[in-house]
Amino acid sequence: MEQAGSLSARGSTGSAAPDIRTASVRVPAQARAADVERERGVASDESRSAAGARGEHTHSEPPIPHPRVESARPVEAARPVEAARPVVQRASVRGQILDALRTALVAGELAPGQVYSAPVLGERFGVSATPVREAMQQLALEGAVEVVPNRGFRVVRRGTRELAELAEIRALLEVPVVLRLARTVPAARWAELRPLAEAAARAASAGCRATYAECDRAFHHAMLALAGNDQLVQIADDLHRRAQWPLVGGPVPRGRADLMADAAEHLALLDALTAQDLPAVQSLVREHFADD
Repeated sequence: MEQAGSLSARGSTGSAAPDIRTASVRVPAQARAADVERERGVASDESRSAAGARGEHTHSEPPIPHPRVESARPVEAARPVEAARPVVQRASVRGQILDALRTALVAGELAPGQVYSAPVLGERFGVSATPVREAMQQLALEGAVEVVPNRGFRVVRRGTRELAELAEIRALLEVPVVLRLARTVPAARWAELRPLAEAAARAASAGCRATYAECDRAFHHAMLALAGNDQLVQIADDLHRRAQWPLVGGPVPRGRADLMADAAEHLALLDALTAQDLPAVQSLVREHFADD
């Protein structure tokens, strides 16, 4: 009898079916396929509902990124929370290096035709080569430098013809806009631009070409922004920046007297715009771009 009971528990190879009732291990009855699929569907719906309630990703919508939250811990095991590090730290360093390189270009510290490597410039600025390389790649997109494989970046050589072409394009874009604004913008709005023009005058008086270049672009940017056309402002700013890069074989870079004369035109233009003196505005704005 013990042997027969044992065979019944394991399942016999004979034709007689095993006696589940007398087996030492009870085997649960198997569910039908339809029941399994129905239960799975209900569980899946409940899971999706729960996931939706928690804000998690479901199959019907894209995932929404959210900050990671640490699991709850007992009070006695909690660790002091460290201050969060700024996620834009690397981008901020790259932006600072980009501004420094642009300033060096305008000041003539990066000579046209010369090749500069990212590691050497990194040592100069006290940073690694990575943010310098990223900043130089941005300057390559702007046309200020070109990539030299296995060496670095070469400052692009530019001549007086390119400068004249840039001045012509800038005049075609900005002169009609300024003349239109002169008829529509109230005097109070033009008065808001005077601090920018005065800052440019101070930089010109100090004879700092790099600082004046920044103030000059800021003034033109604010003036064109009154038109409400972001694309125009972006294109004009790019052309203005390129027009400030040093030339090869061109005239001597503008000195203090030239910068002061240019800054004085800004102030005179503001006076004419405030007074809505359209003939004076037209004369001043055309003269301003001719001098550039």
